[in-house]
Amino acid sequence: MRSLLLSLALAGIVQGSVVGTRSNIETSSGSSSATASAESPTVYIDTYESTIRGNRSEYLNSVYNFKAIPFASAPTGEYRWRHPQHVAGWSGIRDATEFAPDCPQQGASNYSEDCLYLNIWTPDTARLNDVVNNTETGIGIVPAESGSKMPVYVWFYGGRFGSGSSSQALYDGAGLAAKGVVVVTVNYRLGALGFLAHPELSNVSVSGTSGNYGLVDQQAALHWTNENIASFGGDPTRITIGGQSAGAASVLDHLNSELADGLFEQVIAESGATYPSNPLIGSIAQSYRSLSSAESQGVEYLKSLGLQSITAARNASVELFLSSGNKDDVTYSNTVFADNSAYMEPPLFRPVLDGYVLPATYQEMLNRGNHTIAPVLTGGNRDENGATPSPGMTVSSYTAQNAYEFGSVGLADEFFKLYPAGHSNHSADVSQNTFYQDQTRMSVWLWANEYLAGSARNTSRNGTYQTYTYYWTHAPPGQDEGAYHMSEINYAFNNLYATEKPWTSLDYEIADKLSDYWVNFIRSGNPNGEGLPHWPGNSANSAKIMEVGNAWKPIAVADKEKISFIRKWFSKWPVY
Repeated sequence: MRSLLLSLALAGIVQGSVVGTRSNIETSSGSSSATASAESPTVYIDTYESTIRGNRSEYLNSVYNFKAIPFASAPTGEYRWRHPQHVAGWSGIRDATEFAPDCPQQGASNYSEDCLYLNIWTPDTARLNDVVNNTETGIGIVPAESGSKMPVYVWFYGGRFGSGSSSQALYDGAGLAAKGVVVVTVNYRLGALGFLAHPELSNVSVSGTSGNYGLVDQQAALHWTNENIASFGGDPTRITIGGQSAGAASVLDHLNSELADGLFEQVIAESGATYPSNPLIGSIAQSYRSLSSAESQGVEYLKSLGLQSITAARNASVELFLSSGNKDDVTYSNTVFADNSAYMEPPLFRPVLDGYVLPATYQEMLNRGNHTIAPVLTGGNRDENGATPSPGMTVSSYTAQNAYEFGSVGLADEFFKLYPAGHSNHSADVSQNTFYQDQTRMSVWLWANEYLAGSARNTSRNGTYQTYTYYWTHAPPGQDEGAYHMSEINYAFNNLYATEKPWTSLDYEIADKLSDYWVNFIRSGNPNGEGLPHWPGNSANSAKIMEVGNAWKPIAVADKEKISFIRKWFSKWPVY
């Protein structure tokens, strides 16, 4: 059996070892490889040679959950800004019924640097601990012949890489687990603690790089899942990774990363895939920094806190980093987008194009065929990326803003022909939204086209897989932001029960249908199934995207003139 330590070392993740134990361990000795009772299931974790005890979901009685399982040791002291380290096992039975603290972030009341934990939801029909050792596949344990072989969904939260938590009710996994999926949610380091780059850190790293600690935390959790998920009824050969916003950017980064190759089979990126020359990409979580820029920013950041070295920074309190706030980059300063609120400055601390964790630009990876070629389900929401139910435009402000932006690249006349201001504030708002919504659909469709084309060219991999794109249009009740960024998550997780909104019977119907598509994709790489409207795969020969939410049908990404125009618009900007 391959140990977790060896797994991480093979991926370049472990740099040394650390010995220690975690809290929540019962003092009574003993371990068991069988379920202790229907109400308090126990699981023996082979890589730790230790046992945990979970309980039933507080929401759905047919689901077991196991919380706060450590997948790496605390990244504190000398291990702050180091790759995640192996965690020692424990004696006795560890209680796994309460969530771990969040990773440090502003606004959190319960946080700790000792935060590298994951949570698991599994159907109570799963055969726990029914596994055998295996050395042929490189996976430590696999389901026995009699064992459960349920598909696995590993989820990474969003939050602009500066906030978020795997314990949020929004990500409760019981609703998907009840449909036959083993769900894993993962904590990872955030902000400066997760994405600080600095020359001192790069100089002592085996890769000569720094800055992507949050991403390698996620990869460590994927190694752990490959090694141990069979004990929870999951199939380690059928792992889908998913996320929304920064979580979606993360899974696409893993799609590109050699360090994550072989750790998953499929990808779901909600509000994720963005065409590399869409000028809005610098505003969202999928943007990145060059290593040299990130190192310079890291030096200036520490100086702003009165810290002159990494040693001093490792000795500083975590509160010092939180007190500095979630600093933004200056991507759009001194550009034509500087005064357009749609182009929000990205967080300073976000992934780094380091040539190691992230080997090349998004466009280069699309051209060559991403390092991992896998089925992808991705899309965007109606009221995000510049679109909103109440843009607040006037004819004058709409005309001035867009004449400036589109005129800067010689496209103003064509823009106003296709998206006229009209004669009222309402018509200006409609045109503003129409453009941003067209841009969102086009961006997803074009990304998928290039992903499929690059995959087909990469003959060294295992062939091409279909990609499915969507456009979410349903506005949850009780709010006025429309089908806003994040609004699909409750429905995709089938967990409306976990958040307090004035849900209607229609919302429950939508959640059931959307989660069916998600579960089908997690099972097979194809969202289609019995009783569901057909969802065609993305095609460069058909400018269609699947509407989900208010309707369930393929729709045009835009009309032919607008498709041609947006292609020209994208061609005018730098490529990520």
